[in-house]
Amino acid sequence: MFVDVHAHLDFEQFSEDLDYVISRATDNGVVTIISNGVNPESNRLTMALADKYSIVKPALGLYPTDGIKLTDEQIDKEVKYILKSKPVAIGEIGLDLKHLSSLSEQKSVFEKMLAVAEKLNVPVIVHTRMAEEAVLDTLESSNVKKVVLHTFMGKLKLAKRAEDNGYYFSIPPIITYSSQLQELAKRVSVSRLLTETDSPFLSHNKGQRNEPVNVKVVVNKIAELKGLDQKETENIIYTNFVRLF
Repeated sequence: MFVDVHAHLDFEQFSEDLDYVISRATDNGVVTIISNGVNPESNRLTMALADKYSIVKPALGLYPTDGIKLTDEQIDKEVKYILKSKPVAIGEIGLDLKHLSSLSEQKSVFEKMLAVAEKLNVPVIVHTRMAEEAVLDTLESSNVKKVVLHTFMGKLKLAKRAEDNGYYFSIPPIITYSSQLQELAKRVSVSRLLTETDSPFLSHNKGQRNEPVNVKVVVNKIAELKGLDQKETENIIYTNFVRLF
């Protein structure tokens, strides 16, 4: 049984053939896809997809570049919507220092999302692009313990710090060619690894649309790097998923 803990099925790249995308995943043993919202519109589309497809579970959140565009009033309104919707996780949330130069404004939104996760007692699915240390500092200052670090590209000492905190790392199909992700998967205990696709992004085939069925590629690569049997790796990752979610 395979799981995709981080996808964006509400994005326009899936507007024409989502039924087929879901069928391909189901036919290949994918049992759960967590689709992550990024802003108010995306969160509502994500809830609608979860209502339509039993395999899809909703994570709701405010992505860094989306969250800073909202007024305090709009953020408070979205917090109420998320609390009422009871998603399985809060995501995609976090910090980004590639596309945003300042931390303070996005950190405020991130902290509000962490507070929502704490209230609901659900995991957070966290974006860390070029802000890995700041993300860990913020998480450690919160009471949130159930954490998935999505496509973590930070230094190995930061990965070790996150692992010591009991956080999980979700690995996308680009592990087939990303030496950084390969090193992460080698160093971190397999008991802390999860699979994701970040669909429609981060395909193992550069330039092609990614989709949830490709978590199988991730399992195979993790098995190879860890020197484990593919089925054993699949079972361990599914057990990790059940433990967290």
